[in-house]
Amino acid sequence: MTPNVTLVVLAAVFYAAGIFLLLERSLTRVLLGVLVLGNATNLLLLSSGGAAGLAPFVGVDVAAMSDPLAQAMILTAIVITLGLAAFMLALIYRSWQLAQQSKAEGIDEGDDEVSDDAEDRRIALLAADDEAGTEGDDSDLGGLLDPGQADLETHEQHRAEHGSGSSEVAAPDAERGSP
Repeated sequence: MTPNVTLVVLAAVFYAAGIFLLLERSLTRVLLGVLVLGNATNLLLLSSGGAAGLAPFVGVDVAAMSDPLAQAMILTAIVITLGLAAFMLALIYRSWQLAQQSKAEGIDEGDDEVSDDAEDRRIALLAADDEAGTEGDDSDLGGLLDPGQADLETHEQHRAEHGSGSSEVAAPDAERGSP
C-alpha cells in the first residue's frame, strides 16, 4: 500500500494554509483555518487508506478490498470538524453581538478581532512593578485592581506615587498599536 503522493502533498499544503489562518486574530479566519485543517486531515486519512478497491463485503477477496478503517476515521474527522465549526460559529456570533453592543454604547471596537483582555494588562503591569522592585500589598494599587482601569496612565500614576524605577515598561497594547 503506497500512498498517492499528490494527496500527501495537497494535504501538506492544506495543513500549512490552515495553520497560517489559525494564527490570525480574526475569528472568521480562525474558523476557515479549522475547516482547512479538517480537510487536510481527511486527505491524509484518505491517502493512508491505500489504493481504491472493492467494498468490504463478505465473499470479496481480501486483497481486492479497500481499507474500511480509513473511511471510518474520515467520517469521524468530518464529525469533529463539524463540531469545531459549530463552536467557532457560536464564538463569532457572540463576538459580533458584543461588538454591536459596544457600538450602541459608543465604543467602537472594530470588527471580529480578538481584543486584549483588561485582566491580562493588569497582570502584566503588576509583573512589571514586581520586576522594578516595587513593594507593597494590593491595597496600595488602588484603581489598578479594577480591570476597567488597568491602562498605562493608571500604571504611570501608581509608579509616580510609589517611586518605582524606570518607566520603560509599556502597556501590552502599545506594542501592537491596538486601542
